[in-house]
Amino acid sequence: MVDQVYRPRRPKASPLWQCLQEHFDRFLDAYEERYQPRYGFLRPIIPEVVNKFLDCGDLERGFARVRCDDCKHEYLLAFSCKGRWFCPSCHQKKVQLFGALLSEAILFPVPHRHFTFGIPKMLRPYFRFDRDLLWDLCRLAHECLLEYLRATLDLPEGLPGIVMAIHTFGEYLDFHPHLHALVADGLFARSGLFYCLPNVSIEPLEEMFRARVITFLVDKGLLPVERANMLRGWVHSGFNVHRSRRVLPDERGDIERLAQYIIRNPFAVEKMQVTEPNRANPDGAVIYRSGLNPKIQRNFEVFSPCDFIAAITQHIPDKSFQLVRYYGWYSNKMRGQRDKHAAEEAAAAGRAVQTIDVSEHQPRRIPSAKWRELIKKVWEADPLLCPKCQKEMRIVSLIDERDVIERILRHIGLWKQGVRVLPARAPPEVAEWVIEPCYDDPFPDYDTEPVMMYANG
Repeated sequence: MVDQVYRPRRPKASPLWQCLQEHFDRFLDAYEERYQPRYGFLRPIIPEVVNKFLDCGDLERGFARVRCDDCKHEYLLAFSCKGRWFCPSCHQKKVQLFGALLSEAILFPVPHRHFTFGIPKMLRPYFRFDRDLLWDLCRLAHECLLEYLRATLDLPEGLPGIVMAIHTFGEYLDFHPHLHALVADGLFARSGLFYCLPNVSIEPLEEMFRARVITFLVDKGLLPVERANMLRGWVHSGFNVHRSRRVLPDERGDIERLAQYIIRNPFAVEKMQVTEPNRANPDGAVIYRSGLNPKIQRNFEVFSPCDFIAAITQHIPDKSFQLVRYYGWYSNKMRGQRDKHAAEEAAAAGRAVQTIDVSEHQPRRIPSAKWRELIKKVWEADPLLCPKCQKEMRIVSLIDERDVIERILRHIGLWKQGVRVLPARAPPEVAEWVIEPCYDDPFPDYDTEPVMMYANG
């Protein structure tokens, strides 16, 4: 049973926040001359995401009031940026939701394997400057898996179950496009039977993937024929396909961890170390530590602050660019068809169901409670557990009007301070305040704007 009081993160104490706060404007000023030749034109999504991240968890950008009805204890709950694939805290919420979604609602109780598909260094620039090619890379990997599984099992009508995620980052934040896929280890028949794949070599799959990608880039006019023939002739071409061990249906914990792994954030704040300015590095430096790299014989990389910002922001996806794709038995189309079929069977069974006309009903939008369950799951602490009387607290209002925010924060001494304040005594008619800088995303399933419209309406 969860009975700990949750202590929120302090976003401005993060080395990532401090690095961006101090150096991001300088990075923008230097981008055209210093970074554009390598990374391409500055994408509008980069300053948008970074600026939202810098406001993440800032009480001055809006908050919710949380109150205990028993002892009248209160605190303020700051809003978050909901940044995907960048803000480590907000993206972690998506990682947890994705892991639970796959393990509990999408993947069937059959064996699965984790596949990775990699391409050689000489081909990576094509995908850096035209990111729509990453979708084609997914399509090619899916086609290769489909043909490989059908040929191995001799089931020309069999359907694979694939959840595929695009990664653009390497261990040291370089641009390294590759694919991760959770793949049902066999094929589904439309009747509902699953045919398990025997333990066979994946060399034909790797050869097929290499041939398809090279041919695709040649047909697009990107890869010269001479270089394509060179790649085809190399024994070690840089293409690789890796397959994990078979994960059995009862290993749900391993499945959930794999699902979380394939959509992890491109970088981790825990690996960052910011050094003070010195003669060698007048702006300081960022040391990023990871596993030992056998090629460079060290387990870290040293960046200038602006270079580090350039490295991490290149992995921010464009708006509406989905990095996770579903194929075959796990596709949206197939899941919809199964749901429709189940509904038709229920209707055909002659069940008596009362019908009520709800076509004119417009439900009010209220914050989801999932944020609470996620925090309890990850940190084993309840964000709505009153630290004084151990009773359940509730969100009583959402504040996003600038004037109201300023009046409240000035009243409690937190305007432009961002520190915790514990007043010695509160007015008799007002509950005692305990102000904490922020929580992780309190409303993960709703955009801020409609929630605020409801709260202030």
